[in-house]
Amino acid sequence: MDDVSHHPALPLLQADCANCFALCCVSLPFAKSTDFALNKPAGTPCKNLGQDFRCGIHTRLRDSGFRGCTVFDCFGAGQQVSQVTFGGRDWRTHPGTARQMFDVFPVMRQLHELLRYAAEALTLPDAAPVHAELRRALADTEEWTRADARTLAALDVGALRQDLNPLLLKASELVRAKVPGRRKNHRGTDLMGARLAGQDLRGANLRGACLIAADLHRADLRTADLIGADLRDADLRGADLRDALFLTQPQLNASQGDPTTRIPPSLTHPTHWT
Repeated sequence: MDDVSHHPALPLLQADCANCFALCCVSLPFAKSTDFALNKPAGTPCKNLGQDFRCGIHTRLRDSGFRGCTVFDCFGAGQQVSQVTFGGRDWRTHPGTARQMFDVFPVMRQLHELLRYAAEALTLPDAAPVHAELRRALADTEEWTRADARTLAALDVGALRQDLNPLLLKASELVRAKVPGRRKNHRGTDLMGARLAGQDLRGANLRGACLIAADLHRADLRTADLIGADLRDADLRGADLRDALFLTQPQLNASQGDPTTRIPPSLTHPTHWT
């Protein structure tokens, strides 16, 4: 599968923290839990954020109780808001823009996530029957990313998602139809802690499935649709996720794997897997 994060017609769909004003560390709230060591309200800088917009504990986030930070990905929304929407005016030196910037960031993040899914679907040859509609939807979504801050803050991203989702589902169905045999349908199913080790899940529909702490050790997940699946602490050691549909880096970052876990070439093995 091609690397969709560098699609030439789109903004960069992967985080470029050097060109972002640490928006994920400020605009989003934290709730004290196994993922975060403290409570932090939206719009308040994390206590670990330095004046240079760098995280003071970046190399030891997991050990410091901030595992949630290691699984977050803005899909490039941070630098889009910082450098394009607000033209490089950071919220510290231009405090009048802070609130609007923090409101726009979550909206842009959702837009970039939709762009990432649509761009991936366009790389799937078997989904060619819906490519024309996908290109139109992608162009419309990309245009929204260039809107002004006031327009973005008021945007109903949910409506855009509802328009795009049937196309993504159709693309998935076209690809998975090529898989021989009966394909499992676990869409939206609660599979928390499920014992699925070694199972043939090729072409399975796992959209929105809860796979928290599921045992997927050595499972075959090729061409399985994983859009929105919760893979927190799922055991992916030795699993085969090559060509898994709509698998994202945050999903991998939240799971447990090892060097034998096979993943799409556009993604990387999380450092904690080793």
